Amino acid sequence: MASTSFWMDIDIAPDAGVLDGVRECDVAVVGSGIAGISTAYELCKRGKSVFVIDRGRICGGMTSRTSAHLAPLCDDLVSEMAKIRGKEATTLFCDSQAAAVDRIEEIQKKEKIDCDFRRLDGYLFQGQGMPADIIDEELEAVRGVGAPVHRLMGVPFSGCENRHVLRYPKQATFHPLKYLAGVVKACRENGVTFYRDSPVEEVTEENVIVTVKTARGVIRARHAVVATNSSISDRFAIHTKTAPYRTYVITFEIERGALPDALYWDTEDPYHYVRLQPGPANTDYVLVGGEDHKSGEADDAQDRFRKLEAWARGLISGLGKETHRWSGQVLDTIDYSGFIGRDPGSTNVYIAMGDSGQGLTHGVAGAMLNAGLISGEDHPWKEIYAPGRVPLKAAKNFMAENVTALKSFAEYVAPGELTSLEALTRGEGGIIRRGLEKIAAYRDNDGALHLNSASCTHVGCHLHWNSFETCWDCPCHGSIFDVNGQPINAPAIGSLARVQE
Repeated sequence: MASTSFWMDIDIAPDAGVLDGVRECDVAVVGSGIAGISTAYELCKRGKSVFVIDRGRICGGMTSRTSAHLAPLCDDLVSEMAKIRGKEATTLFCDSQAAAVDRIEEIQKKEKIDCDFRRLDGYLFQGQGMPADIIDEELEAVRGVGAPVHRLMGVPFSGCENRHVLRYPKQATFHPLKYLAGVVKACRENGVTFYRDSPVEEVTEENVIVTVKTARGVIRARHAVVATNSSISDRFAIHTKTAPYRTYVITFEIERGALPDALYWDTEDPYHYVRLQPGPANTDYVLVGGEDHKSGEADDAQDRFRKLEAWARGLISGLGKETHRWSGQVLDTIDYSGFIGRDPGSTNVYIAMGDSGQGLTHGVAGAMLNAGLISGEDHPWKEIYAPGRVPLKAAKNFMAENVTALKSFAEYVAPGELTSLEALTRGEGGIIRRGLEKIAAYRDNDGALHLNSASCTHVGCHLHWNSFETCWDCPCHGSIFDVNGQPINAPAIGSLARVQE
C-alpha cells in the first residue's frame, strides 16, 4: 500500500524469519496487529508456547494505520448501541473497552514501554448544523451504562464556543507501534516466536489439533487464534455481519500548547476526529481524520484530504505544515461490537475481528477474552462478543450493508471503465471488459501492464481500483490486493487469477 502513516517508521521484529518446515506449539496466532500481538502476550504470560505468523511484516497491517484513539465508549454512539443490544449488553461492552485501556496502561507500566501513553479527556461536540438532541440522547445513554460524563458548552476550536459538548474523563492515547514494539520484546522474552512474510493458506482442525499451513511450512497447535482484521477461517457467514469502510487521516505540525491535549470528535456524518501526538522540542502533531466511505465505493482520496484540511484549518488555529497523510480500513459490525471467541463450528479455533472503528481497544479486549477462553475460564464478555450471535434488532443494518454484495455482482454485466488497455496511463488502474471477463488492469510507472481477474478470491465480488493506495479494494468484505494480484488484507487468501495481455 502506497501511503505512509505517522507510525510506520518503526519496523517491529524485522529479524523475524519465514515459517519453514513443521513446528508445534500450544497456540498459533494468525495475524500480528494489536489483536494478535496482545493475544500472544496474554497467553505467554499464562505459560503457553505461542507462534505468531503474518503474511507481511510484523504489525504492518491496519494497526499501523490507526489514529490511535483509546476511547472506551461505543464509536457509533452508546445510544445507538443500546437500541440494538439493550442496556445490559451495552454496559458490558463499555466496561470491556474501558478494561482494555486499563490493560494497556498496566502493560506499558509493567514492561517499562516508552510509548507516550497518557490519560486525557475526550470531547464529543455538536457538529456544524447538527441538532443538539444527539448530545442530549447520548448523555442519557452514557449515564445509563454508568460511565462518567459531563455536559458543557464549547470546545477550543474556532467558532465552536456555543456548541453542545459531552466531556468524557479517563480516555487515553499513545504511540501504537512504540507500544507494540515493547509488547513484542516482552513476548520474545517469554518464548514467543514470530514469523513474517508467511501467508497462511489454510487453517484446519482435526482430532483437536489445529493445522496452519503456508506455502513453505506448517504449524500444528492445540489452539489457534485467527486475528487477521477480517477472519480467514470463516468463508462467508460471519462476513455478512460486517462491512468495510475506508477512513482518512492527515497530520499537521502545531506549536505545543496551542491546542489542549485531548481527544475530539463531532456528530457529523461522516464524523471528524482529532488528537495530538508529542513531537520534538516545542512542537506537537495534530492528527485529523474522517471523510469515511464504504470501501471501494469511491476513488477520490485527494478530494477527501482537501475537505479534511479545510475543516481542520477552519477550526484549529495555528496549524502548521502537513507532515503525513494516509488511509486505513475499519470493519464495522451491524451491532457495533466485534466478533471474538470460539469460531462457530470449531472446537479449538478462535477469532478476533470486527473493530467498528475501535480496533485498538477491540484488539486488547479480544486478547483478554480469547486468552481466558483458551485457558478454560468462563469469561463475562463471551456473550456480547460471541461470533455466532444473531442480532435480530440489527436487521436494518444487516440489509443495508449486504446490498453492497448484490450491487457488486451486478457490476459484472456492466461495461468496463476503460475502452482499451491503450487508454490506461502510467501509474493508473482500471477495469476493462474482455468478452465475458472483467480484468483489473494496472500500468506501472515503467509502462508494464499487470493484468488480473477483477473477481475477489474470497467470494467473487467485483474489485475497485484505489489510486491513492495503489491497490484493488473489495467493497463486500474488505479484501485488498496489490497490483500483482497478491492479497494484502483478509479475508481473501488466494491470489487473483493472472490474465494474459
